[in-house]
Amino acid sequence: QVQLVESGGDAVQAGGSLRLSCAASGSIVSIRTMGWYRQAPEKERELVAAITIGGSTNYADSVKGRFTISRDNAKNTVYLQMNSLKPEDTAVYYCNADLTFRSGTLYYTAEYWGQGTQVTVSS
Repeated sequence: QVQLVESGGDAVQAGGSLRLSCAASGSIVSIRTMGWYRQAPEKERELVAAITIGGSTNYADSVKGRFTISRDNAKNTVYLQMNSLKPEDTAVYYCNADLTFRSGTLYYTAEYWGQGTQVTVSS
């Protein structure tokens, strides 16, 4: 019923930039919060950045000043602009959405995850 599809992951050198995109599709009524998480090998998944429907943002300290999250509510899409990338940013990046969707005449609230996109930063 709902799907999140990420794109934009790639391999870059330190100091480079990437832009990740995540589009949500399905019978979506509204998306309260959209965010990006990442998981490096042998590490726990961590929040990178999140943005509410009103545009309020939250960033991990490690990415403040380098990453910018934004969203297009009309397209149900969230973006992550990543600048000044460092090798420690290497991880699988996952899109997350806290949303309400419709199924028939019923409405449901749920949290969805994308399949992940690999970002590799070499020194």
